[in-house]
Amino acid sequence: MRGLYWQGLALVLTALALVPAGAHLFEMAHKLGLGREAYFIAQGLYNGWALLGTFMIAAMILNAWLAWRGASSRAWHGAAALLLAAALANFFAFTYPANQATRNWTSQPENWELLRRQWEYSHAVGAVLVFAALCAVVVAVLKRG
Repeated sequence: MRGLYWQGLALVLTALALVPAGAHLFEMAHKLGLGREAYFIAQGLYNGWALLGTFMIAAMILNAWLAWRGASSRAWHGAAALLLAAALANFFAFTYPANQATRNWTSQPENWELLRRQWEYSHAVGAVLVFAALCAVVVAVLKRG
């Protein structure tokens, strides 16, 4: 029963990691059409969202732990941990540099449109990776039964 508790927690944390990622993905099409001023105003709505990254980190650690400890579906938990790690690597390779270049979207550099595309598409890639991780955790939990 204890193992099911930890797997359930991994499922919840991974689902919570998908919430902000999914939000970015589904608003992307609308935000890419915004002009400079409107886009920077919209970006200001994300102040404080960095804290939501704790869900992804916690989900990655818990899934890695379940894989390492030999949970009944260790391969699926391992896959979820790797997919979440890939999403974090994607964030730090593409999203974070755009945040830095714009001082978290409070400064408007000349290449803002390039940075916007980089930011939006990196979030889309991240959302797909987190969704795949969630699917892996769901399979892990279902295979347990």
